[in-house]
Amino acid sequence: MISPDIAVLGGGESGVGAAILAKKKGFDVWLSDIGTINEKYKNVLSNYGIRWEEKQHSKKLILSAGQIIKSPGIPDHVEIIKMAHELSIPVISEIEFAGRYTDAFKICITGSNGKTTTTLLTGHILKNAGYNVGVAGNVGQSFAWQVAEKDHDYYVLEISSFQLDGMYDFKADVAVLLNITPDHLDRYDNQFENYVQSKFRIVQNQTAADHFVYFQDDPVIAGQIKKMNIPSHLYPFSGNQNGNDGAWFKNEKTLVININSEIFEMEIKDLALTGRHNIYNSMASGISARLIDIRKEVIKQSLADFENIEHRLEHVSVVRGIDFINDSKATNINSAWYALESVNKPVIWIVGGMDKGNDYSQLTELVKNKVKAIVCLGKDNTRILEAFGNIIPGIIETTSAEDAVKTAYYLGQKGDVVLLSPACASFDLFENFEDRGQQFKKAVFDL
Repeated sequence: MISPDIAVLGGGESGVGAAILAKKKGFDVWLSDIGTINEKYKNVLSNYGIRWEEKQHSKKLILSAGQIIKSPGIPDHVEIIKMAHELSIPVISEIEFAGRYTDAFKICITGSNGKTTTTLLTGHILKNAGYNVGVAGNVGQSFAWQVAEKDHDYYVLEISSFQLDGMYDFKADVAVLLNITPDHLDRYDNQFENYVQSKFRIVQNQTAADHFVYFQDDPVIAGQIKKMNIPSHLYPFSGNQNGNDGAWFKNEKTLVININSEIFEMEIKDLALTGRHNIYNSMASGISARLIDIRKEVIKQSLADFENIEHRLEHVSVVRGIDFINDSKATNINSAWYALESVNKPVIWIVGGMDKGNDYSQLTELVKNKVKAIVCLGKDNTRILEAFGNIIPGIIETTSAEDAVKTAYYLGQKGDVVLLSPACASFDLFENFEDRGQQFKKAVFDL
């Protein structure tokens, strides 16, 4: 077979988008997925005349390519990637590749938690302001696919550490860093410092003309900034006023944003998103919007009428006076901490799944103060039982969303909250966190 100009590894949203853009730019493309490609993506590839394979990697063909675009789910330590590095074949992310073919203004958002919410909220503000904006990256239609078919004037991109690892020349006009807590350390040789370095790639290539928005109260971020010489203009957001530009609380009641001595204020009670972490997400979005001169009235309205994303503290239903909340997207300890912190009623907590080396001790005080019962939803719950068995007697183990919901329902009473916030990945029992959330919601509706 003919050696391709570009080999794309991964036949999901990211890989297919990259393949489409490469094809449109005149490259000969070969797409390979070690798993099964979804039927809708097969049809798209065929319609574009893109060669593809599934359930295998034809190494000789892939390693004859001029460059490789790797989907974010593929670790660097897999054999085909190591072989490519040994042969000095460039391996890049879809974000890096797409960035070469657009002159759009890019607001790029990363962090261990809150990325999706902040990305969608920022996109919501830009859309309400009438901007020609695409929301992409780790959410929605892939960045490359949008560049290929629409190419907007602005992009709001949710970018994971895995995507950042494959980015070299790409530059964010506005870089947003929400927080850094241990996550995905299995991909970083179990070295937290490696993960921190990955997150700070969000500011690479920035100049004095660019902007860096960051959470000043995060000790990891604050410590890393001191070690670096970041040329872009810094806009911290914080619980306390510190400096001039940025955002903060005033009297714990008002959100304040100051950009170049232009003050924006909004009552926290008027924000659509609740919980302290979501106030910070709103600050990050508000700063980003002010940096591109969106009117204060539009920002205020957008922060007030935004509807939160599915599977992130999503209110599902009230059954016999019991609230059911779907937070299936909480796949790490920090996300679960935010969820528990935001609930002010007795909690029946559905937790568990594929453990990523979690340190459950971070949740001990919240569990003592807020949780009345724990229902495990996972194949191996050993570490959860060890962490909370002495705090919550009679932890119940289940292996289906239906059983977890029924168990939680029988344990609950009027005024309680059943919270699915697993703190773990979903792949032991479900296809992904969306599948877990959908099955949870179906089980609630079937009560």
